[in-house]
Amino acid sequence: MNKLISIIAIALSLQGCIFVAGAAAGAAGVAVVYDHRKLEKILLDEKLAKNASAKLQQNSNIKENSHIEVTCFNRVVLLTGQANNAETRQEAEDIVRSVPNIQRIYNQIVIKRPASSLTRASDAWITAKIKTEMLATKGLKSGTIKVVTENGTVYLMGIVNRDQADIAVDIARQVQGVQRVMKIFQYTN
Repeated sequence: MNKLISIIAIALSLQGCIFVAGAAAGAAGVAVVYDHRKLEKILLDEKLAKNASAKLQQNSNIKENSHIEVTCFNRVVLLTGQANNAETRQEAEDIVRSVPNIQRIYNQIVIKRPASSLTRASDAWITAKIKTEMLATKGLKSGTIKVVTENGTVYLMGIVNRDQADIAVDIARQVQGVQRVMKIFQYTN
């Protein structure tokens, strides 16, 4: 529930994007309902992401010179966003690596100015469309897949078999605005 409230609050802070905020928050809420992992694992992932984000915000260089998002699924962390230079990008990864219980880190932070509010709203809309399509796809266990969009790049995380991964990738590729799809799956087969 806290995640849903956070999504709504962030989305509402993007002026003029109320419809996008509602769609993204709704899709996120539905995705949580269908997450079939044990509650302890879901809560651990949320705690790890929250702790990593808090540590990043305590660093003045990162706070002032970057926009970084932390996503966690099954103790695997995805760092997305923008940093002003390679040193800040690496510093962010090092800080997150100091958080206990993280199994692996994928650092996808790009070196450039932080994305605009319009780009972030577009990314939220792409994520909502993908999640909606996944939920509507018969045979796809979408609750085992987390979708993150950053500047038109879609990251798919989760625990799936290769057939499920292929279906999810196909869905994501067909959504307008998607520039590329990156798989960060843990495979069951």
